[in-house]
Amino acid sequence: MVSTSKIKSVDFYRKIPRDLTEASLSGAGLSIIAALSMMFLFGMELNNYLTLSTTTSVVVDKSSDAEFLRIDFNMSFPALSCEFASVDVSDILGTNRLNITKTVRKHSIDKHMRPTGSEFHSGSTATELKHDEEDDEEYGEGSVSLNGHSFDRVTHHYPILVVNFFAPWCYWSTRLKPSWEKAANIIRERYDRETDGRILVAKVDCTEEVDLCRRNHIQGYPSIRIFRKGSDVRDDHGHHDHESYYGDRDTDSLVKMMEDLVAPIKLESQMITSDNSSTKLATGIKRPAPVTGGCRIEGFVRVKKIPGNLVISARSAAHSFDASQMNMSHVIHGFAFGKIITPKVMSDIKRLLPHLGQSHDRLNGKSYVTNPRDSTENVTIEHFLQVVKTEVMTRSYKLVEEYEYTAHSSLVHSLHIPVAKFHYEPSPMQVLITENSKSFSHFITNVCAIIGGVFTVAGILDSILHNTMRMVKKVELGKNF
Repeated sequence: MVSTSKIKSVDFYRKIPRDLTEASLSGAGLSIIAALSMMFLFGMELNNYLTLSTTTSVVVDKSSDAEFLRIDFNMSFPALSCEFASVDVSDILGTNRLNITKTVRKHSIDKHMRPTGSEFHSGSTATELKHDEEDDEEYGEGSVSLNGHSFDRVTHHYPILVVNFFAPWCYWSTRLKPSWEKAANIIRERYDRETDGRILVAKVDCTEEVDLCRRNHIQGYPSIRIFRKGSDVRDDHGHHDHESYYGDRDTDSLVKMMEDLVAPIKLESQMITSDNSSTKLATGIKRPAPVTGGCRIEGFVRVKKIPGNLVISARSAAHSFDASQMNMSHVIHGFAFGKIITPKVMSDIKRLLPHLGQSHDRLNGKSYVTNPRDSTENVTIEHFLQVVKTEVMTRSYKLVEEYEYTAHSSLVHSLHIPVAKFHYEPSPMQVLITENSKSFSHFITNVCAIIGGVFTVAGILDSILHNTMRMVKKVELGKNF
């Protein structure tokens, strides 16, 4: 067996008998300072170990060709009617998608951007409406011209009032005029105003009756509106709820539409029956007209990761628009690229990188308001967006894929119909942020180095101080060195 004395011989930390050591006041002070220094440095090292650190690098975007970029938006247009509001997407490869409705919702709002009803459904309209063949056949003026004074009177007098809001300079109004007057003559002969009085066919020239057309939120020409006596008056807003006709514009189609409206009304009482099933026209032919002149547009679209445009405009295949009367002022409630980030994920992101996410929805809350009356030219509002993809990688998984962007906006005067245009340009590079892992062994090594280093330095200082004091005492006693 190995003796105890041999084991003791390998002791690196040999002990000096306590009786042979001497405690000093300076040594005690250095010991206290050394202990406090150890505690302070240990705390800093522990905080550094617990703090998450990241590295940022710029790499080429490795997204596949089949991967699409999602754009979420929520905007209010106080002067653009939901009736004609269109969301269009195009890109530099020639892709054009017009009037996207599947993932877009519209809500009528007033000029103060307050909602005025349920969701507005645009429905499906024909790309080409049927008109009468152009000929030289003479036709009389069968419809009644209305102005601001006579409009309210006839609206409350006739059970059915069908009005053509037109503009003489409009191509589609000119195409409609012959069939409209022919249909008005036929309806007047079948339903005499004096003996029958159930329907009146009228027209309003919007170039002369500007206030009347604005009151009825007419933004496209021609607009055919259907007013009903009794059920169309709303006391809370002071306007009439009415319907818009979007069907064919030939004489036969117009006459059939008007006769379907008159059919359920009794001649002797001129009251609408309780059964309104017979008044329903084919889907897409007649729909409720917007009760206000504004529209809130929200939803999303998916686009290719190449430069392109998202355009909000007034669009119709069978209407004309007066550029001087169009106002594309808007307030952006939200405009973001990529997937919607939940509050929990955003909180985790802020834990890693407090500055990240500040440009995810950079246009949120921005207002772009113009007054077209300030200039003879209309105003198109353009936004130029530079989009950069950012990936945050933790030690075990990808935390989030975020798209941040810069935004620069400008107002452009043009002779064309004004629009709100968002030019987006995804960057071919992406920012990669990775979380750096810290090993526990490295932490322990640093702690040991702190303790050993402080202890050694304190010992050296104590030895220097002790020897210095000894020499001072010898000098005071007059002893030689």
